Amino acid sequence: MLILAVESSCDETAVALVRDGRVALSDCIASQTDVHELYGGVVPELASRRHAECIHALARRAVKESGIRTDEIDAVACTAAPGLIGSLLVGLGFAKAAAFGLGVPLIPVHHIRGHVAACYIAYPELEPPFVALVVSGGHSSFFEVTDYTEYRTLGVTRDDAAGECFDKAARAAGLGYPGGPIFDKLSAGGDPSRYPMPRAKLSGNPLDMSFSGLKTHMANLINNAEQRGEQLDLHGLAASFSQAVCRELTSRLAAAMRQTGLTKAVVAGGVAANSWLRKSAADALPQYSLYMPPASLCGDNASMIGAQGYYEFLAGRVGGMSLNARASCPADEALC
Repeated sequence: MLILAVESSCDETAVALVRDGRVALSDCIASQTDVHELYGGVVPELASRRHAECIHALARRAVKESGIRTDEIDAVACTAAPGLIGSLLVGLGFAKAAAFGLGVPLIPVHHIRGHVAACYIAYPELEPPFVALVVSGGHSSFFEVTDYTEYRTLGVTRDDAAGECFDKAARAAGLGYPGGPIFDKLSAGGDPSRYPMPRAKLSGNPLDMSFSGLKTHMANLINNAEQRGEQLDLHGLAASFSQAVCRELTSRLAAAMRQTGLTKAVVAGGVAANSWLRKSAADALPQYSLYMPPASLCGDNASMIGAQGYYEFLAGRVGGMSLNARASCPADEALC
């Protein structure tokens, strides 16, 4: 089955052709980092305009690079939730037009499930059940994935997402945007014990997370150093902060594995490209099978949407022309 997939939930426009949920024939991405870097974060209105400007040409390029004809496409999949509503509507509108013009089904895909499905492309042998940690600029959640379209939420962040925490800490330090790659590069060779970092203490669900306190601590540390005229060790600061964020994630991932009794773990999402998180996850789960997609499949891309779209289609979850985008939606809830 050949699926034309569209992703436009935030600031990356992406179109891909995916076969049977496991093979990406093409995946074209138009980044907007240069647009939003000036503002230290994504500006929703600018993001949706950029999507509208480039999505048609990007789709033509994806089809051309795949080497297939448009009459060979069996379905169109697109991200329908969650995300920036203006950005989602651009992708959904294009997907509806493509599905209608080609006379094929329209498959709505949850963005979080898409990130997990990136591992189906990277690891063709991977099958549920497993525990999934999805960690990105807007999401930090644990799931028990019992089947390709059956999710159960185990834990979530109660405030900031881990990726957002990286971005805000980098902005406070005047290092630029996006923060994750900047901290990852700076932390190389840094001493992770250079600056002590706090740990969140939460009541209730032990798999829930909080990153707002860590973000505030970083802002105060940077501000106090500036007021005293002290020079911060940026390499040590980046290493200390990266270790603290990853410690919160991987300690809970190990707990989730023990709680569920499962033997396979998936770590996906934009922050899964972070070298500290990859090493920390491997160190925390030596007795489990760990699956992390390559960096090219960690960020927002359309291959992952096509991969998950295939399994949504097999489950009979097909949308119509009245389908609408949703800015927020739990990953364990069906979109149609």
